[in-house]
Amino acid sequence: MKIRLLANCLILSAFGLNAAASARAPAPVQSPSGQSPSAAIERISPVLKAQVLLDRAGFAPGALDGRQGHFLAVALTGFQQSRGLPATGQLDDASWSALNRDYAPTLVRMILKEDALAENFTPDIPGDMMAQAALPYLGYRNLLERLAERFHTTPQMLLALNPALKSPRAGMELVLPGVIPSDRAYAESLSPEWRAMLATLNVGATQPVAAKIVVVKSHSVLKAYDAQDRLVAQFPATMGSEHDPLPIGNWIVKGTAFLPTYHYNPELFWDASEGDKKAVLPPGPNNPVGVVWIDLDKPHYGIHGTPEPSRIGRSQSHGCIRLSNWDVARLAQMISPQTPVLFRE
Repeated sequence: MKIRLLANCLILSAFGLNAAASARAPAPVQSPSGQSPSAAIERISPVLKAQVLLDRAGFAPGALDGRQGHFLAVALTGFQQSRGLPATGQLDDASWSALNRDYAPTLVRMILKEDALAENFTPDIPGDMMAQAALPYLGYRNLLERLAERFHTTPQMLLALNPALKSPRAGMELVLPGVIPSDRAYAESLSPEWRAMLATLNVGATQPVAAKIVVVKSHSVLKAYDAQDRLVAQFPATMGSEHDPLPIGNWIVKGTAFLPTYHYNPELFWDASEGDKKAVLPPGPNNPVGVVWIDLDKPHYGIHGTPEPSRIGRSQSHGCIRLSNWDVARLAQMISPQTPVLFRE
């Protein structure tokens, strides 16, 4: 389904890696001293372990950076509610007990392959919309950016785990957040390009079915509920601004575009540069709406991805709902046309 994007909402199989352990239950990495980096890092930062476990459970805490913050507390609250626990938003004993029912390691090891270094990157992406429209594809800028998005983390965390990534080489062993899905049997009805992107983003083929979506402005989150009104997933989000407030009300999903182009219309943007003209920007993870556009029946509004996941909840949008690319790709597997979307204060 092709959807013409005239939104007034802007800000953003394996990929050259061999698993050094099973994707379902990878073995811990051993350091030269015999100590597991997973155990060592988790002693320093139990927050990182909690973030990975929450991400795998579908209660995304934002980019996995090992830091306490608003979205970790909100993710914990959602997870606790879904498990019938006291909603404290804290890493208490009951929450650890529930999270630790997932036995897969927090960190996994993988070997960087030669073809990862030979990928077609887009190293020079201009900030100007008109200049971006002249590019053939808005891909990842470099290996570090692609790995960070694939493992739901930040370049800074990747470098903390793997200082040698400053000078990557084929054959090097990487320590990475354990977010590899156990199921990549994507529906054959999906395009090969979209199935490849889902694999690149480490988004599993099996997702809960969302009967409704609720966007909560005060908490900057998007919640997915099943047909029994149970909370089954939650994602941090950026929504609206002073100039383009979130349109509170009830809407429905009209359709979903995967790897969309972006139809830039400066007349819809209060902050458009003088002299800008209408333009069509190519697809790619660095497209202004990322890898997914979920169209709503509110004209020019939708739920979409972003080229800047670290800014989710820390910047403003032009009214739309912005998620990380990996979260919006997961959400796209949960919804269908006519799914209700409720915008709440």
